[in-house]
Amino acid sequence: MVDVQGQLAAVTREIADEDIDGFASRVQTLAQTYPAPIDDVWDAVTTAPRITRWFLPISGDLRVGGRYQLEGNAGGTIQACAPPAGGAAHYKATWEFGGGVTWLTVRLTAEGDDRTRLELEHVARTDDMPPGFWDTYGPGATGVGWDGGLLGLALHLTGGEGPTPEQAAAWAFTDEGRAFYRGAADAWGAAHEAAGADAASARRAADSTFGFYTGQAPAGE
Repeated sequence: MVDVQGQLAAVTREIADEDIDGFASRVQTLAQTYPAPIDDVWDAVTTAPRITRWFLPISGDLRVGGRYQLEGNAGGTIQACAPPAGGAAHYKATWEFGGGVTWLTVRLTAEGDDRTRLELEHVARTDDMPPGFWDTYGPGATGVGWDGGLLGLALHLTGGEGPTPEQAAAWAFTDEGRAFYRGAADAWGAAHEAAGADAASARRAADSTFGFYTGQAPAGE
């Protein structure tokens, strides 16, 4: 069983419009603190055997300049990697999927000996998004997927294993899974509104995201 509400509440979510290297960009940021030392969290998010246990099977050369590939999902190039030192660590990589390129940064900060804050930043150039995609789904299409990743990592760090891709896909259609995706979609809707979207547009995008992940129309439709 998953503590759905506890997991949703453990994650902070933010959206910002920024100019990055001369390109208008949308920056989505998620953060969660885990009950594990920074060295353990770093190992979990940077080594292939452990990434496979909580996220997706991964192949490639996980070193700076190397390319990686997640099974059935994104691939890319490792752009930077700074292992834990002085209570902090980070890595950067491109996130290439469906012919598009976005950018991923993961930062770790030790909060004492046995707690680590993970911050995940995903950057997409505004003009590179498919026409109408943001209006339909808002930040949830990407953000809810990352919410699922943070949940998998939480299960791994506290119980040893995250779900397999097949188990995660099936879970989305359970009552518990639908509650998680509904809550995550709504949380991104709230972040969308906080970033300046009108409430009705943010709600419609959250509803579309929920339907995308669960195949279920919102109540009343």
